Amino acid sequence: MYMEEEKVFSIEQVTAMLLTKLKETAEMALAYGIYKQDLPAPEEKPRIVVFVDMGHSGYQTSVCAFNKGKLKVLATACDPELGGKDFDEVLVKHFCEEFAKRYKLDVRSKPRALVRLYQECEKLKKLMSANSSDLPLNIECFMNDIDVTGKLNRGAFEEMCGDVLAKVEAPLHSLLENAKLKKEDIYAVEIVGGASRIPSAKERISKFFGKELNTTLNADEACAILSPAFKVREFSTTDIVPYPVSLKWNSAAEEGLSDCEVFPKNHAAPFSKVLTFYRREPFSLEAYYNSPKELPYPDPTIGQFVIQKVVPQASGESSKVKVKVRVNIHGIFSVSSASLVEVQKSDETEEPMETEQVAEKDGETKMQTDEEDQKTQAEGQKEPEKKGTPEAEEMETTPEEVKTEKKSEQPPQAKKPKVKTKVLELPIENSPQWQLADDMLNLFVENEGKMIMQDKLEKERNDAKNYVEEYVYDMRDKLHGLFEKFVGESDRDVLSIKLEDTENWLYEDGEDQPKQVYIDKLAELKEEQYDHLEEADVNKVDKLASDAMIWMNSAMNQQSKQSLTVDPSVRVKEIQAKTRELFSACNPIINKPKPKVELPKDDKAGEQNGPVNGQEKPAGDSAAAAAAAAAAAAATAATTAADTTTTTGSVENDASASTDSKPDMDLD
Repeated sequence: MYMEEEKVFSIEQVTAMLLTKLKETAEMALAYGIYKQDLPAPEEKPRIVVFVDMGHSGYQTSVCAFNKGKLKVLATACDPELGGKDFDEVLVKHFCEEFAKRYKLDVRSKPRALVRLYQECEKLKKLMSANSSDLPLNIECFMNDIDVTGKLNRGAFEEMCGDVLAKVEAPLHSLLENAKLKKEDIYAVEIVGGASRIPSAKERISKFFGKELNTTLNADEACAILSPAFKVREFSTTDIVPYPVSLKWNSAAEEGLSDCEVFPKNHAAPFSKVLTFYRREPFSLEAYYNSPKELPYPDPTIGQFVIQKVVPQASGESSKVKVKVRVNIHGIFSVSSASLVEVQKSDETEEPMETEQVAEKDGETKMQTDEEDQKTQAEGQKEPEKKGTPEAEEMETTPEEVKTEKKSEQPPQAKKPKVKTKVLELPIENSPQWQLADDMLNLFVENEGKMIMQDKLEKERNDAKNYVEEYVYDMRDKLHGLFEKFVGESDRDVLSIKLEDTENWLYEDGEDQPKQVYIDKLAELKEEQYDHLEEADVNKVDKLASDAMIWMNSAMNQQSKQSLTVDPSVRVKEIQAKTRELFSACNPIINKPKPKVELPKDDKAGEQNGPVNGQEKPAGDSAAAAAAAAAAAAATAATTAADTTTTTGSVENDASASTDSKPDMDLD
């Protein structure tokens, strides 16, 4: 449910999520390589590391080769149906049977009870990972107001999960077989995922490789590394194609459909290939996964790609069309570009090139790279190892041209024709399988924008609510702490009652209110005598009070270090001057009248000093009061020096007179 609307994911969306998950081992490998500082140099033998990710609903493995600043995925293997949920299912089945015998309860007939049992079984599974003794499972009011209880230990649990644990090793065998590696070649094994905490699962993986497992990686951080929001150091990454990709097209020469495996399984990615066709008219290519049994989705079709505006040469012969296909770092296949090579002959009459004869002989539907494709793929896969950057990983497969060039070089007496070529870019009509129509895509984008805006408004609403709650707790602490000596008992009681009422409102009627209601409630709590003062003025008073306090503390510290027989470090005259300076600077700000508002005549309460309606004083009021108190304390501290008795008396009289002569300052 989202925004009071039920959201249903399609099979394609779920598949996309699953395919994304299958690439997480490469992300973990990248995190491993970035943080490791002791990787071998590029010219040295690479370090081979295995990564195992056993999560709640999937089990993925990969083996990678590391050099300094470089990562290459050698192979992957997975079991998309094995995960922590299978262990939970074993526990749920066990307790369903036990509760049916002991309490005569059919747990699976009540979805709510079944969900609670799943939650408790997951907690029990985590506890058993750390404890081998008998552990209880208790659920109050489970079904029909019946409390249920049970217990289980790790040994019995592992015995029940024998069939599930037996599936752990199969992907590991496939991994080493696909990578053509031995167990002795593995340098380390890194393991992540919630289900990897199960001791028996860890034990089987460790036993298979004969190594201790490392748990130093964080899967969440590994995923974040690929986000554009994070900047990390350069690290060349070469992944692999998890499922083999093929192309098929209509072929008149071969009487029907022709096909070619463009990217076999475990082919390097990202990677590009250029395929050459000879055609007189537009043609289409269909991309598909040629091993449907390995796919998590029943339809292996990737999409249709129509190469448009293909025309024959001026002589009527077939045109050479070069099609560039690519698989990116995420394993997504695409036809990125297509071009037509237009031959422009000079006016001189010379014998035609051998390439034209080959094109006529092979026919218009023959793709020139069919027979040589496997060889060029093997050569192409070496390319990323040498260059290491996606931009450089392109393979040009034009073996027929090489052959014809050699033929033309053989007869020394033959004259080469003067031929000019012009390359024309061709438009491509992409029709990926299950691609959304433009109107549907725009609708989803619009809905996404609405959801983002709704999330933003909801966050602002929650923030406004939290501000009210935070103010209540903060002000309650200050009333009995920082502001205690500045607030009268009656005012404190009034404000405490108001804060308590606000807190009760938050947890009852105010639990789910619009943002503006919380803003108004906070403004109501903050309604004070000095609300009309500008923030700059309040900050100025606060700074003046802080400076006076610092001066007073400095004077007192200096005086405390002196002997009582020595003259005091600060004189009464200096204290009086500092007090007058503080009052003269603060009084004009604090006594600034409120703006006139058309209200009933009995609004004199807003002009009086002290709290209004039980509200606590603002920062300006507290700052001024604190500053005055600081000045008075400084005066008292200074007079404690053994100056003269008469001086002490004059300090007290002068200080009190100074206070009385400034009725505008609120010193209570």
